[in-house]
Order: sequence, then structure tokens, then C-alpha cells
Amino acid sequence: MVQFETIKSEEIKFGNNNFLEIARKKAIADDGENTFISISRGFITQNGEKRYRKSFSVPIDDEVISFIATKIKEI
Repeated sequence: MVQFETIKSEEIKFGNNNFLEIARKKAIADDGENTFISISRGFITQNGEKRYRKSFSVPIDDEVISFIATKIKEI
């Protein structure tokens, strides 16, 4: 069984109750740990709860992170 731990997260709200969250997370399993960056999109319910719609993860690799940051700014 894998457990996930959020180490740090930042979010920005946009539109009607939508948000984008970038977080550093750790996956903890019986055979070890893996740290990664998670980029998630979601919305906030009328009760104030966060609901996630889409998410993808990025390895903690300086070259990959630099590539993503550069290309987002270029596009």
C-alpha cells in the first residue's frame, strides 16, 4: 500500500471556484520512498472542500523541471 505525504504546496485560484495547485509530495511504500512534483487542477465545492479533477506528476530532476518552466514561459 502506498501512502502520500504533501511536503509543500502552493495554489492559485481562478475563474469560478477553480484552482491550480503545485506541490512537492512523497510516495511512501514498503519498498521505499519517491519524491515528486504534482500539478493538479480542481474546484472548491459549496461546502469549501477541494475536489481534484486532473493531476500529473513530474520527477524531481533539475533538467526536467527547467525544461517545463522554460517551455511554459515560451508558449
